[in-house]
Amino acid sequence: MANDTSKPSSNRQSIDNLKTSGFERRMSIAKTSLNIGRRWAGNSVSGMFLNKEARTARNQAFMEAQANYLASELGKLKGSVVKIGQMLAIYGEHILPPEITRALQTLNDDTATLSWPTIELTLRELLGEKLNELDVDPTPIGTASLAQVHRATVIATGEQVVLKIQYPGVADAINSDLALFKQLLKVSNIVPQTRSLDAWFEEIRDLLHHEVDYEAEAMTTERFYDRLSHDPRYVVPKINRTYSKKRLLCMSYEPGITVVSEALQLLPHERRNAIGQAAIEVMMKEIFVWGEMQTDPNFGNYLVRVSDSDDGIDKLVLLDFGAIREFDNHLLTIAHGLLKAGYRHDHQAMKLAMRGYDFFDSMSEKVRSDIASLFLLATEPFSDPATNLNIPADCLDKNNRYIWANSKLHSRLSSAATRAMQSFEFNLPPKEFMFISRKFIGAYTFLTVLDAYTDSNKLVKPYL
Repeated sequence: MANDTSKPSSNRQSIDNLKTSGFERRMSIAKTSLNIGRRWAGNSVSGMFLNKEARTARNQAFMEAQANYLASELGKLKGSVVKIGQMLAIYGEHILPPEITRALQTLNDDTATLSWPTIELTLRELLGEKLNELDVDPTPIGTASLAQVHRATVIATGEQVVLKIQYPGVADAINSDLALFKQLLKVSNIVPQTRSLDAWFEEIRDLLHHEVDYEAEAMTTERFYDRLSHDPRYVVPKINRTYSKKRLLCMSYEPGITVVSEALQLLPHERRNAIGQAAIEVMMKEIFVWGEMQTDPNFGNYLVRVSDSDDGIDKLVLLDFGAIREFDNHLLTIAHGLLKAGYRHDHQAMKLAMRGYDFFDSMSEKVRSDIASLFLLATEPFSDPATNLNIPADCLDKNNRYIWANSKLHSRLSSAATRAMQSFEFNLPPKEFMFISRKFIGAYTFLTVLDAYTDSNKLVKPYL
């Protein structure tokens, strides 16, 4: 949730309260379910006399409309229902129809703000008399589905801080929201009820309960602060424990500009290259050094602090550590082997690196070989250009740095993955691999927007 100082939230609609009671949310979702059910029945009857081709086209258009209606209604509720939809949009592409995934991707954090009197009352309940020690700006500088952010000053010291204030009642509504969301999908008949869907709902439940625990987020933020405090390329907010609670996070105010801002695009290319290199390097450390990763690829989790001087260091501001995922040593060993094989662009080594993990071991030799080829393509930006002769010529600059914007890697991977998944043996990948996959896709988008070139030798050799 970015606190870009150039984009205040004063122009957003303000509401006095959220529908956080179980009854209100059940009524809203029940109404949505009923409307979708009626439309579905009407579509089935009216399409009875169409030929197969016309019926298929009609059903696809109808599914698109239903999905958009579903997303629109969910967006009005805020809270964990919106977050559930966002998570399914990010991680559920293998278990949801594409129409649903596209519609859920429209769910937006940039929605109505909770009015200042309601936020002030919440702060008073959390901080008591300590609130008098703060001068809080009533206009939020950031909003999200679970919280909004206000800038404040510690009156005694002048310290500039931000308060991430969790919306009242959203933590208590997670379990009921999940049940309501799942019931909505079931009643509306737009998503098949499968074991994979059940498993993902359990995973989302765990992630949401972790994300609303700001004491855990504070500890994670402090770990990353300690890890990166000596590297001038990164800024991590410093937690202020005096004003932090389980539902309130207080941290240093760290200004910057968004990744998509025009000012960033106007920077000299080598400076953008350095920012991109830093973004990928911290992701590599998350996976291969620290064993825990920020799994949300949202651009709002990053800002850039541009140096005032041409020879200064532009800093990557890392803002949100709520969606952290820890990985066990066994998985990390597998991932490390995959990276090494990818760097050397060695198909046989890639197949060997996949051994010892049930998901891969259950595959036939043919399917394992196809998946190994898919991984070789996925690791193209991290491969040694001297070894990987399959890198397209326009994807390398004169210094053999990878040009992300030219790669079309995402579309090439999507095509290859579609072919691999057409095998009747293919099952849903383990959730951990999907988290890592989504993070890499987020990194691809980040570096493409920056038009950054990265050096695979500098990225990978430290881990060989």
